[in-house]
Amino acid sequence: MTTLTARAAAILATADAAEKCRLTRRLAEEWFAGRIAETGDTLPPSRPARPGRPQLLAPKEMPKRAYGGERGRIGLLHALAHIELNAIDLAWDIICRFPAETMPKAFMDDWVQVALDEAVHFEMLEALLNQLGATYGDLPAHDGLWQAAEKTADDLMARLAVVPMTLEARGLDTTPATMEKLARNGDTITPPVLDVIYHDEIRHVAAGYRWFVHLAEKRGLEGRAEYHRLIGERFPGGLKAPFNHGARAEAAFPQDWYEPLARG
Repeated sequence: MTTLTARAAAILATADAAEKCRLTRRLAEEWFAGRIAETGDTLPPSRPARPGRPQLLAPKEMPKRAYGGERGRIGLLHALAHIELNAIDLAWDIICRFPAETMPKAFMDDWVQVALDEAVHFEMLEALLNQLGATYGDLPAHDGLWQAAEKTADDLMARLAVVPMTLEARGLDTTPATMEKLARNGDTITPPVLDVIYHDEIRHVAAGYRWFVHLAEKRGLEGRAEYHRLIGERFPGGLKAPFNHGARAEAAFPQDWYEPLARG
């Protein structure tokens, strides 16, 4: 009998982005329909499979992105598509990576939904790239997101603190300004897609916070203090202000958890 983690690991081992999205949709449908009921204990690969393109560079080696015009829009969409492709893998990895935690089915439900959301986001962004005569892989991309996954592969609380509660929460801070700038420049197509991503990410941040609190209680820890400790240890640069307090509040993410960690 197949299990959720076995199928998730197979998706992580799938290099082609379109096939990864197709398999994600299929697994989410089967999981939520109850056709797959067992979580299993299959571990993920150390790194997900990647297509031959784009070329992956260290963040500091990335060429400066063009701003304005069609070239700038392609660069933005390509960067966002790369983030979403990584996010699919991060969702499946969190399901497989930490079997010792024996998390409840509701945890699995949340991250299967996150994986599905990220696949939809990638497909929407790829469609916009195609409208501009481009495709995912045309530009180089950085490997920073998966480096964050590697740094938190030993502890589920650390993974939740860094990925949904910090990196995805940062998207809540920056996306509204990006949508406004694009709209000001006459782009009527991209902002609606970013708005879908933005509202889905509020739910993702909420899931990260909710399960972080669950684990803190399970381990007998004070949640806020542990979040501060883990960010100091795993994300030592601190958090970048300004924060979107409204969106973070919608995610039930308390202001006194993140604001004291603001840089400078």
